[in-house]
Amino acid sequence: MRFEPVSHDPRGQQPGVVSTVPPLAPPNGRHHVPGPLPAAPPPPPRPRIDFAVVRELRRELSERLTHWQRGREFDADAEEVERARLAVTVVSAYADSVRRSGTPMAADEERLLLDQVTAELVGLGRLQTLLVDDSIEEVHILGCDQVRITRHGGGVDWAEPIAETDDELVEILQAAARRAGATERSLSTSKPTLDLQLPDGSRLAAVFLVSHRPYAVIRKHNTLAVSLEDIAGGRPDLDEMIDPLLRDFLRASMRAGLNIMVAGLAGAGKTTVIRALMDEIPADEPYVLLEESRELLPARRGHKHRAVMSFESREGHGERGADGRPAGEVSIADLIPVSLRMGVLRIIVGEVRSREIVPMLQAMTTSRGSMCTIHARTPSGVSERIIELALSHGREMTVDQARRMAGNALDLIVYVTVEDETAIGGRKHRFVSHVEEVIGVGEGNRITTTTVFGPGPDGRAVPRHLPERIREQLLRVGYDARLLTRFVEAGVGAWRRPRHTRLGARPNGGPA
Repeated sequence: MRFEPVSHDPRGQQPGVVSTVPPLAPPNGRHHVPGPLPAAPPPPPRPRIDFAVVRELRRELSERLTHWQRGREFDADAEEVERARLAVTVVSAYADSVRRSGTPMAADEERLLLDQVTAELVGLGRLQTLLVDDSIEEVHILGCDQVRITRHGGGVDWAEPIAETDDELVEILQAAARRAGATERSLSTSKPTLDLQLPDGSRLAAVFLVSHRPYAVIRKHNTLAVSLEDIAGGRPDLDEMIDPLLRDFLRASMRAGLNIMVAGLAGAGKTTVIRALMDEIPADEPYVLLEESRELLPARRGHKHRAVMSFESREGHGERGADGRPAGEVSIADLIPVSLRMGVLRIIVGEVRSREIVPMLQAMTTSRGSMCTIHARTPSGVSERIIELALSHGREMTVDQARRMAGNALDLIVYVTVEDETAIGGRKHRFVSHVEEVIGVGEGNRITTTTVFGPGPDGRAVPRHLPERIREQLLRVGYDARLLTRFVEAGVGAWRRPRHTRLGARPNGGPA
């Protein structure tokens, strides 16, 4: 077997990657555009991989692993260890042959080659190189040869193809579906859409056949383990999404067992906020976590919540039954009644997006400390979104009934705002802007709320009113909401870092 050394672009940059990373906001945070924005420096060059070599090394690794498996008793862990050992052996031998030919191979190049060969063997292929890059936030795969990467802070790159053909791309996605975990996932002629969690915790959605080309989107979750302290400015690598006043209020709300709905647009940071709230659950308390595809559970092994019971919905396959559902389907709505029989006080639903909102609200009326997320364009639109989803439950549901259910079930609505300034050379800003206390159903059978925290001069949440209905519950866990009084009167919060924006002064007259 003869290998050709991996070649490098003479310019030291990966071909096919065009950087459109916007410049950072000016230090004073004001919008100032004297002329065309200066070009940002390109991303650091990455070693180039010859995928013909990757495929040949994968073939050799597969042969050696098959030889090791013959006549041997082994489990998944033993196979993983042996696969890793053999991968190192195969790649090291190739690297030595390249060096002997007079072409040096850098250590980072050899590590990247090892990662790629291993990825090819388990079916993720070149997709793996994107999963291990912590600077990536989102990936849009628009056919095999168009890969758009969004980085943290809003920078955009166009990367090299991740497959030779669209058919090969579909094979990669199908392989990922087969390894999706405990529940069955597929991408096929009868099921042309896919939604799953990848091994690193990222979320993948894909579609083919009904689209012009196969498309996929990967949303990476680089903050799997996060606390309220972390998103309150405690970690420099995370957005400051709440201030210490809101941190203490939410911490007390969790201790008091309040039912919380986290709302916002897609990509606003709802999952990050709910992960931080989950971190406040006592380590030995059992609770149920329900998701369409697992992404909230921070770690696979050794997580402090040893008593958590994680459920995942299951897609149906084959012919539909009398109820119109495909055989074998198990939805979130089906799992909520099961959760109530598991002897827990808290039920957490990763996202309510359809008729499961009704059993979720019903469960909240008989539980404490339950949580869910929901998509909504504005804070004022959350109640209407709840009604809209509740009406999809069936003809027996009415608008007034949905409002009464929400008014009885919810204690707090936390709204997460995302403001995207990448189009004007800025960045994405994610922060909590509203915390609404749900009072109940008032005049006209409308859901009544009190804005405990609302937008301050820069849009981020500051104390607005003292809580009413939940005040005694907070007092029982040692939190006196009257501590917020002077901040309410002054109309300020306690944010640790200024928010730099390119928009200058906000419309309400406050500084940015």
